[in-house]
Amino acid sequence: MTKIQTSAAPAAIGPYSQAIAHGALLFTSGQLPIDPITGDLRNSDIVTAAELALSNLRAVLVAGGADMNTVLKTTVFLSDMGNVEAFNTVYAKCFGAQFPARSCVQVCALPRGALVEIEAVAIRKQEAS
Repeated sequence: MTKIQTSAAPAAIGPYSQAIAHGALLFTSGQLPIDPITGDLRNSDIVTAAELALSNLRAVLVAGGADMNTVLKTTVFLSDMGNVEAFNTVYAKCFGAQFPARSCVQVCALPRGALVEIEAVAIRKQEAS
């Protein structure tokens, strides 16, 4: 196992790694809409929150040798399922035509009051050949 750490995504806010690589697979922790430079939560609306959470996810994937095209599965946590349609619009733009498998659930609360948190399992590119 290899711990993945990048300053291009927010540091972990608890006792966990941004991601763990194991062989061909990369397992990310949930990414929140936190600005990696300022540490501020960008949570004014679901579109803003989703864009930043997905940008943070992308940064962790790249640090671990993967990218959005090698994602096998995501898990999306929403604080309000009423936001799913707007979230899906942002999500679809990030993944293009080949969407990974996905679970999307509403939770009663997320860390720091976030609207969304996204985690992924991906194939590392050097292992994908």
